[in-house]
Amino acid sequence: MTALPIWQKSSFSGPDDDNNCVELAPVPGAVLLRESDAPGVVLTTTPAAVGAFLASLKAGAFDDLLRA
Repeated sequence: MTALPIWQKSSFSGPDDDNNCVELAPVPGAVLLRESDAPGVVLTTTPAAVGAFLASLKAGAFDDLLRA
């Protein structure tokens, strides 16, 4: 039997169900991503890709999108 993924959302999301956000779930060799308001749509990527994306966010690589 395959274990269900354990989804985690940002601590910046509120505890209520109406606080939609991106959720992540680690699985062997991959990371699953989904939008909490569309949980049936799941993307799969690598831990390295998620790490690079998070590092880019922290470095401000996407800050110009906030000014749009």
